[in-house]
Amino acid sequence: MLNLSHKKLEVFKESKLLCKEIYLICKLLPAEEKYNLSQQLKRAAISVCSNLAEGSSRKSLVERKRYYEMSRGSIVEIDTQIELAILLKFITEPDILQLTSHVISTFKMLTGMINKE
Repeated sequence: MLNLSHKKLEVFKESKLLCKEIYLICKLLPAEEKYNLSQQLKRAAISVCSNLAEGSSRKSLVERKRYYEMSRGSIVEIDTQIELAILLKFITEPDILQLTSHVISTFKMLTGMINKE
């Protein structure tokens, strides 16, 4: 594995934990959601990490911000999809306690990075 600077960022570490929680939550979803909600959640979680990593490698401030904003947009997608899963009674509020913490934390850190640069 490459020893790149983004791997030392707290936001990147937090985004990986968020991704892990998404994968655990997806195991609670009904089998018929395997190719719908579950796949969408996983894709968005991977996008958070990937866009953060790619943005960190950009030299241009404008490009970095754009990738960080895409990463934060994926968190908003996750938030919406989790709300739908609760509405549809696929999961419950207690199921997502850890995930909620990671969503909020990652969103705040990314917002700080976007506003700082």
